[in-house]
Amino acid sequence: MTETSGLPPRPLSPHLSVWRWHVTMFTSIAHRATGVGLYVAALIAAGWAVSLASGPDVYGAYMSLLGSILGKLVLFAVTLALFYHLANGIRHLVWDFGYGFQVRTADASGVLVIAFAVVASIGVWAVAATRGLL
Repeated sequence: MTETSGLPPRPLSPHLSVWRWHVTMFTSIAHRATGVGLYVAALIAAGWAVSLASGPDVYGAYMSLLGSILGKLVLFAVTLALFYHLANGIRHLVWDFGYGFQVRTADASGVLVIAFAVVASIGVWAVAATRGLL
């Protein structure tokens, strides 16, 4: 190994203490997290299908679980994850064509993705509430 001759030791890899948080870092982590969340959403949908096939008693119990406060919070989080993952996937598709890599553009598109996910989720749930579906 080489000697550093009195220099402070360099970090072995980037870490949270070395990098400052920025929107593109958050969007990258959130994209992975929402992907995992959508797998959980698929299990919820599969559970719904199984409960539907299991008869009215099981279906009623499952729907009452989904209709509870906790169930609605989970479903809202699923909606948010779906819209976020969709918008960030489109952002990645634009990047695949070679556009949007400038720092200001990448930051702005990250903020736009987050804003779209929040507004679209609230919009869908607001429409559902006005239609009496909640």
